[in-house]
Amino acid sequence: MSVASICRRNIVTIADTASLREAAQLMRSQHVGSLVLTQTSAGHEQAVGLITDRDLVVEGLASDRDLLRTPVGQLARRDLAAIAGDADLGQAVARMREAGLRRLLVTAADGHVMGIVSFDDVLEALALQIGGLAETVRSGITREGLERPSAPPRARPVFLAHGTPGMQEPMRG
Repeated sequence: MSVASICRRNIVTIADTASLREAAQLMRSQHVGSLVLTQTSAGHEQAVGLITDRDLVVEGLASDRDLLRTPVGQLARRDLAAIAGDADLGQAVARMREAGLRRLLVTAADGHVMGIVSFDDVLEALALQIGGLAETVRSGITREGLERPSAPPRARPVFLAHGTPGMQEPMRG
């Protein structure tokens, strides 16, 4: 499964000069947990950073920054990590681990950003694959007529033979 097949294509951007409050409001109105920060250079918008809702809370609110005056670019991570859209999920996991990040920008063959993939997106896709494998095993068991009984068999009493070392004989009345 390719990263492009699971990435979120609705990339929400914000200028790196916008305020922390504007970033929070945009996240709320767009129902997203991260924004890609952009700068315009020579008429082209370029991704220059990423900020998450966690960044806003932990670095913005908890550090008593002025939400109206602090540019979002001051808090954003500038170490953007990207992965090609044709990469597989294993490569995405390795890239996230290597970069120490939970989100990666996804790039098309021509280099433009086509989406964003999060740790949660990858986990969900892998869980669906594992569920599919489990269903395959279950259908194979059913097909073979080996369906497990719905209730476990009742335990039968088993007695040890007389003279087993370390065991006492049962009391007889």
